[in-house]
Amino acid sequence: MTDMKTLRTPDERFRDLPGYPFAPHYTDVPDGADGTLRIHHVDEGPRDGEIVVCMHGQPTWSYLYRHMIPLLTGAGLRVLAPDLVGFGRSDKPAAREDYTYERQVAWLNAWLRQNDVNNATFVGQDWGGLIGLRIVAENPERFARVVVANTGLPAPADMAPEQAEALRTFQRTLPTPTLEEMAAALATPDPAAPFHAFAYWQKWTWETEDIPVGLLIAGILDGKALSAEEIAAYDAPFPDPSYKMGPRAMPSQVPTLPDDPAIPGNLQAWKVFENWNKPFLCSFTDNDPVTRGMAQVFRARVPGSKGQPHQTIEGGGHFLQETRAERFATTIADFVKTTPTAGG
Repeated sequence: MTDMKTLRTPDERFRDLPGYPFAPHYTDVPDGADGTLRIHHVDEGPRDGEIVVCMHGQPTWSYLYRHMIPLLTGAGLRVLAPDLVGFGRSDKPAAREDYTYERQVAWLNAWLRQNDVNNATFVGQDWGGLIGLRIVAENPERFARVVVANTGLPAPADMAPEQAEALRTFQRTLPTPTLEEMAAALATPDPAAPFHAFAYWQKWTWETEDIPVGLLIAGILDGKALSAEEIAAYDAPFPDPSYKMGPRAMPSQVPTLPDDPAIPGNLQAWKVFENWNKPFLCSFTDNDPVTRGMAQVFRARVPGSKGQPHQTIEGGGHFLQETRAERFATTIADFVKTTPTAGG
């Protein structure tokens, strides 16, 4: 097994970021290639408070939760917010091919167990849900409840062969889209070919060497403007394009075809959640262009979702931690307060 080359963002890139005064915490985990990776996390709030694990997605980092962390800790909760490998203050493997769904699950599993997280509430959005739900399913005894927001657990194992072949052909023959073409495809997906819009996103990120991370996030917030300093904070983990392999690689790891290597693991996770009787809450926005319809899937398939105060938040777009921070944080805090810490 060959060594994995990794990059580490210099600490000075993270000094004096607006709204992010949190001290760093680090955990070394096996990288799967005879070495180690350093994973960063935020740890704020009372030591004896119930733990809330907040996981971000692509292309953000724990900075995304900066508005929510004080609200959650003010409610007496202890917040752990890790940065995925390749993002934030965590180490960044240098090759796109180093990033797989299964490796991200393994890395965060190691982080969870080494920090001995127990009796936790999981909160996941975007890739934070895709990876985090796998972690919950593989460590159910460590979690008391789950909150999902604008995310999913894709496992298209039963896709019709002709549909799969059409998607493969589309992915293979689609020219590298421009930023404008990619944005237009996501904004107005073809109902007859729902996976084609996401293929634009996968193709654009994989083949664009220098993704403008901060401007990309700022450009898709629903009704909220970021300051120049906040945009720079989202760019802070990436001093140059060589650090951006995580944001470039992860969209292509979303399972969209029935032979994807992550599907067995996701199907196994679904078996866990189809018997999950602990509290399970959906808090989705009504205008997320990425995860339309997933809240209904979770509510139909997860027993623990029955009777819960699910939220459909008006507006807010994909990154509700930025646009609906107070509403989302209040939803989480109330959910922890009003649901039991043991069961099913």
